[in-house]
Amino acid sequence: MIMVIDVGNTNIVFGVYRDRDLLSEWRLSTDARKTSDEYGMSFLGLLEDRDLTPSDIEGVIISSVVPDVMYPLEHMLRKYFNRKAIIVRHGIKTGINIKYDNPKLLGADRIVNAVAAHEQYRRPLIIIDFGTATTYCAVTASGDHLGGTICPGLRITVEALAERAAMLPRIELEKPSKAIGKNTVASIQSGLINGYVGQVEYIVEMTKAEMMKLGEEEPFVIATGGLSKLIAKETTCIDKVDPILSLEGLRLLYHKNK
Repeated sequence: MIMVIDVGNTNIVFGVYRDRDLLSEWRLSTDARKTSDEYGMSFLGLLEDRDLTPSDIEGVIISSVVPDVMYPLEHMLRKYFNRKAIIVRHGIKTGINIKYDNPKLLGADRIVNAVAAHEQYRRPLIIIDFGTATTYCAVTASGDHLGGTICPGLRITVEALAERAAMLPRIELEKPSKAIGKNTVASIQSGLINGYVGQVEYIVEMTKAEMMKLGEEEPFVIATGGLSKLIAKETTCIDKVDPILSLEGLRLLYHKNK
């Protein structure tokens, strides 16, 4: 079995694979203040709940966009699992060609998603990851990662609005029944959800046009991340939602680099 760990700005998502099968997945809060022992107790407890032990884990791979979390996580893996993790970074074998101006600056999360999507579909792709930031990645049928777009995530927008506008409350991210809100909460929900859907549709439209000018067929659009299902329900521009895309990418990268 292998353990795959995806460290995001808000959550650490990790799972255990037996061959190609994802046995289970878990989600922890990302906290750079936690010690290796605190992370160790969390990981061990969650594994134990599925009747798994450290000795079951043959290897580990990590992708991270939070450098400060890496030391306690790596130390935890050595101490409690006796494993040195493969780290997703520039120079790792990916099977894709990164066409960023400086490939070293492409986030590990975007690499992992692109590897998984390209391996599965082998066609032009737009990959949208609805996380703390929302990222869009353009990948050609031959596996060229062309780059993409980065936007503030929907939850960041909600928090910023509540913090900077004294009279506006924090709200639940739910789709309102109408665009014209009859109260403050419904008005904010309309602006946030409908506005974000409009942003997604416009960026996808522009990205498709640019990729097709390069000779690619119309790209297939994949969404992942915590809010992907919410947004996908409100638009026809997303072809598929894959909530475990990053974990699958980590599994593939592990076997390419072990």
